[in-house]
Amino acid sequence: MQRRRSTARRFALALATFALWPASAAAQVPAQAFHMTLVGHVDLASGGEGFAMKTTRDGRRLLYVAHEAAPRCFTIVDVTNPAQPRTVRVVDTVSADVRCNSLDVSGNVLAVAAETKQPGQPGGGFRTYALDDPASPRLVGYFDASGPHSRGAHHVWLSSDKLAHLTSGAADFTPKRNSDDQFYRIVDISDPAHPKEVGRWWYPGQRAGDPEPAPNEIPLPDNANQGVRPHNVDVFPSRPNRAYVAYIDGGGVILDIADVAHPRPVSIVRYVGPFTHTVFPIFARNLAFVSEEAVQDGCADGPKHMSVWDIVDETKPRLISVVPYAANSPQLCKGGGRYGPHNIYEDKPYGPTFKSDRFVVTSWFAGGVRIFDLADPAHPLEAAYYVPATPVDSPKHAPQINDVFVDDRGIVYACDRFTGGLYILSSDVLKPLSP
Repeated sequence: MQRRRSTARRFALALATFALWPASAAAQVPAQAFHMTLVGHVDLASGGEGFAMKTTRDGRRLLYVAHEAAPRCFTIVDVTNPAQPRTVRVVDTVSADVRCNSLDVSGNVLAVAAETKQPGQPGGGFRTYALDDPASPRLVGYFDASGPHSRGAHHVWLSSDKLAHLTSGAADFTPKRNSDDQFYRIVDISDPAHPKEVGRWWYPGQRAGDPEPAPNEIPLPDNANQGVRPHNVDVFPSRPNRAYVAYIDGGGVILDIADVAHPRPVSIVRYVGPFTHTVFPIFARNLAFVSEEAVQDGCADGPKHMSVWDIVDETKPRLISVVPYAANSPQLCKGGGRYGPHNIYEDKPYGPTFKSDRFVVTSWFAGGVRIFDLADPAHPLEAAYYVPATPVDSPKHAPQINDVFVDDRGIVYACDRFTGGLYILSSDVLKPLSP
């Protein structure tokens, strides 16, 4: 819980540099690319933060894409030929007040998160679908996470076709602060028609009635605090006894989940940068790649960072470096909408997916897709990027790349938060694992 002085110095230096950026007038610009090429595109609405891929018996590749907002819940796109993608199915949300921001696939199970606009609304949680026919998911179950103080589930991750990991509220959970309404839940989906909770963990002091005081908010300007609650959870089959939890303004949390009924903290690291979005472990290197989310337009809450941490001793994660910002960051920052870090492609464990212990593929809103080379983790380098042209009818007058996914061919899929759709990209720095 104690802030590290070296961490504070590094982030303070970045903040000072960011503050010197000059303001510039918003302008529409063409696509910008370095070692990345656009190979295909699909018009989609409101790209969310969930991608998964499944190969059919006849060899087709189906990409499942979550949506940021109603009326669409998720879309299935055939990307067998990435240059000629084809939408094969669109599934709508259950109501205008429910969005399906996240999804995941393991085996023949598709899990889709459901988050409501306001606490207390019905429909929050996640739904399970059978993928006997991957192009026609069949709804089989619903895990109800609605409640008087709950908005349901924001993020769902499958560590197997038996366990789901949620960032979610619950009917029996009352937070001390309204902004801290979600926590970590482990759900048994071995019977997808009847998912049931088997474990949970929340930040000490987060829940009403906890003996600990509510977690202190990090002092940020302009009411930029976003709450002490989890955003993403990563659990991998190669290390099933660990959960890597990004706890927004609570920092990064590593949990021991060997006993899923009683998760316990290995470490909790709060640091100067707010809104910890993802903690992605790179086990072969004993590293964690951490992203913060830029949540305000025009870099009003910036700079946010992506950083590299040493986790050889998971009880004491140590900051190694911060990835570089783009040289044209002043223009990207002031060009419209959000600019800064967001999602990381987290080497999804299932499906025809890309794995690397060196290259990390990331989304940066107006900064597009950016790939970083961690050959020397103390000095990460930008290896490639693609910034789309300003999408037609974009409400932000700039691309807003929300999430990324990479398949085993090294093909990158990136979605725009609003009107830009799905971009399909190739990069010569990503070497495919198979022909």
